[in-house]
Amino acid sequence: MRIHRGHLFHVAGRPTVQQAADALVSYPDGALVVGDDGRIAHCGPFDEVPAEFAEAEVVDHRPAFLIPGFVDTHIHFPQTFAGDAYGGGQLLEWLNSCIFPSESRFADPSFAQQAAAEFVRRRIAAGTTAAMVFGSAFPHAQDALFEQTRQAGLRMVSGRGTQTVGPDSATALITSEADAIRLTEEEIRRWHGADTGDAATAMLHVAVVPRFSLSVTTETLAALGELYDAVRGDGVYFHSHLNENNRPGTGEIDSVKQSYQVETYLDTYDGKFLPGSAVGGKSLLGRRSILAHAVHCTDAELARMAETGTSISHCPVSQQFLGSGTMPWRRTIASGVNVAAGTDFGGGDTWLISEVMSDAFKVHISEPGDAAVSMHPAEMLFTGTLAGARALDMEDRFGNFDAGKEADFLVVDPRAWGPLGAAIDHGTRSEDPDTARDQTLFTLLMTMREPAITAVHVQGRRLVAP
Repeated sequence: MRIHRGHLFHVAGRPTVQQAADALVSYPDGALVVGDDGRIAHCGPFDEVPAEFAEAEVVDHRPAFLIPGFVDTHIHFPQTFAGDAYGGGQLLEWLNSCIFPSESRFADPSFAQQAAAEFVRRRIAAGTTAAMVFGSAFPHAQDALFEQTRQAGLRMVSGRGTQTVGPDSATALITSEADAIRLTEEEIRRWHGADTGDAATAMLHVAVVPRFSLSVTTETLAALGELYDAVRGDGVYFHSHLNENNRPGTGEIDSVKQSYQVETYLDTYDGKFLPGSAVGGKSLLGRRSILAHAVHCTDAELARMAETGTSISHCPVSQQFLGSGTMPWRRTIASGVNVAAGTDFGGGDTWLISEVMSDAFKVHISEPGDAAVSMHPAEMLFTGTLAGARALDMEDRFGNFDAGKEADFLVVDPRAWGPLGAAIDHGTRSEDPDTARDQTLFTLLMTMREPAITAVHVQGRRLVAP
């Protein structure tokens, strides 16, 4: 048993994002007690540690901060080396010019192995302890990713990117309808819960992952729906993209509607993928389903996601990079849908969830008129941690420092990153203690960069990059 001492920040309990400010906990001289089982035994002020823990070893991290590990709910493994790729256009041009050719390189097993090792290193450096990872089309690449992740001790949900139609630039990524289902089934059998043998305790999980509706057919969606319906009860996940780019006429959303002749993009994932949004198969929505972007959703789509427990992965960095627009914060969270953070690397150009939240703050305070909102720093922390655990349906296991949860946390040392140290030491603080607390957390989230993350722990174990 160990007592980790430092300035603790977390969002306690099971709040909504609107309740995060009231649930924010700060202990400037705090103690995170981690048992031999890797679970949190106690969290509170250091001078109030219960007597039963008095003999535990103290690891003094001061003046560092201790925060829950970041959860990235949308990141692309086969784009590990494709960040900041210039495609001369928005989403569909960028996919055709940059991403399909880049992802095709993973056909080389040695290249895929190199990418898997780099992907894991970058995750640890960025403090991403859990992630929903959009996988490679190539099974050997996915095997390398799962194995590297298992060896590193990270949490991951991932699934091979399924594609049965596409342009010539995507030829290497496309399979037949039958192979699309067979390869997904094989990945589930091989890797879902493979580390412990039980999905309820596992660190490794598998998702069903069509790239997006334009990359599959109605036959593929019907078959994926049947497959997912059969394995949903085993804790398998669903992940894809939704309503990302709305350029009139030629953008993603109009192309989906025209191709499927549906009323909404979400219909294609809800089993309503036949002309006129007629039901053609099983729904892929649910509490283990995460849809990335959701920038241009209708009220009906948001209501349906909230009703089914489907989560949104909010990716403001890539939305700016690709000119996709701004997910309306107030309207989206008012619908009741859970919104978590995603880097979307390589559409995004950062691996660090706090930078995603920094961009979210800037984007949403700049929304037009009454839609503009200044995000509370507790909302930012919640979205990058506890909301992600909720999206992964693992809120009972990690996401904050509630007693009994598995101890996933970061040590963020201002001395290791000069701009953060200067801002913490010399920034102006209010005389009101609650406001001063919020100002400190805001500075931490806005200013921290990867060098400041000096230690990453999962289940109480400090991770070492491969």
